[in-house]
Amino acid sequence: MNKGFLQAGHRPTLIAAFLYFDLAFMVWVLLGPLAPDISADLGLSPAQKGFMVAVPTLAGALLRISNGLMVDRIGPKLTGAIGQVIVIIGLFSGWFFGVDSYWGTIALGIVLGFAGASFAVALPLASRWYPPEHQGTALGIAGMGNSGTVLAALFAPTLSAMFGWNAVLGLACIPLAITFVVYMLLAKDSPDQPAPKPLAAYLRPLKDVDAWWFMLFYSVTFGGFVGLAASLSIYFVDQYGLSAITAGYCTAACVFVGSLVRPMGGALADRIGGIKTLTAVYTVAALTLFAVSTGPASVAIALGMFIVAMMSLGLGNGAVFQLVPQRFRKEIGVMTGLVGCAGGVGGFFLASSLGLATQWFGSPQFGFIIFAAIALIALGGLMSVKLRWRTTWGAALQGVQI
Repeated sequence: MNKGFLQAGHRPTLIAAFLYFDLAFMVWVLLGPLAPDISADLGLSPAQKGFMVAVPTLAGALLRISNGLMVDRIGPKLTGAIGQVIVIIGLFSGWFFGVDSYWGTIALGIVLGFAGASFAVALPLASRWYPPEHQGTALGIAGMGNSGTVLAALFAPTLSAMFGWNAVLGLACIPLAITFVVYMLLAKDSPDQPAPKPLAAYLRPLKDVDAWWFMLFYSVTFGGFVGLAASLSIYFVDQYGLSAITAGYCTAACVFVGSLVRPMGGALADRIGGIKTLTAVYTVAALTLFAVSTGPASVAIALGMFIVAMMSLGLGNGAVFQLVPQRFRKEIGVMTGLVGCAGGVGGFFLASSLGLATQWFGSPQFGFIIFAAIALIALGGLMSVKLRWRTTWGAALQGVQI
């Protein structure tokens, strides 16, 4: 992090964006680490387990679009405040009244989608304070809030063993409430907030083919990250017979690495370009996921493969959002929502396909093969657009690597 970055932007807002994103992501994937206990209590099938942990991802994906629209109309700070209040009330209600059925977990998952939609708020909240040459670093730091998934994997299984999984819903409200207060005190909308536009204007980026490319690219990097974060606890319990707590520790190790390198991915993209970074990301991700699909003989080998996969996907998350603000700076709010939505859809696809593969074929390996193939498709797409990007809008960015 260079001196120029430290002097740019608004540091309290960057901190608030990170904290909000971090705690929101903690509860967004909460059903994943709790899934072994919930499944044992409610008698869920493998497909039901996969769908249960995937629902918050899909709900968050869809809500990111509406959040993106709200960010550009009422500002990111107020949008974030509304989302936090909804999640706190939803979790408190789930704890107070109890969740005692499969469909109750689905309803809870939809509410947790509001936490996942924080992505479309936290990133533009930070992004609008920083100039183009610092976008990768700023969004990498704000986006490192996906490390909240580590907190869920570390603490949720232990708290569940101590107090029961339903009690974890109420306990989660405590840090969320503290974060809400800090957020309201520190966060500030940038004076560069664009004027509200007609509703139809927010969807105009969809007429640009580049918007669809970014959505594909992020559906692989972020989709892979959040899909694995939600599913690995189930994987380690089912495939290697680990306890829910030990599986949570393994999941936390993978998620920690993927979260830690996100700002590094943004900074690396600032230095060598997002295209070069993503080329390496998709290659490594595809290879490791194909390797996982062979069914590693031991949990140690599988853990190592997942750590490499999550590292590459985490770098890719930062790299994609080094590129998006360069191409769509005036539409960053809605683009964050659209691209974030695609990322959530990718995560839903991976998590649910692993559950379905387990139910239909007895193991989740086929789900990994499909997602690895999608990573290769993204790599091919990147190769097809890189020359046009570098010679058109990329050429107009003085001193900025794409």
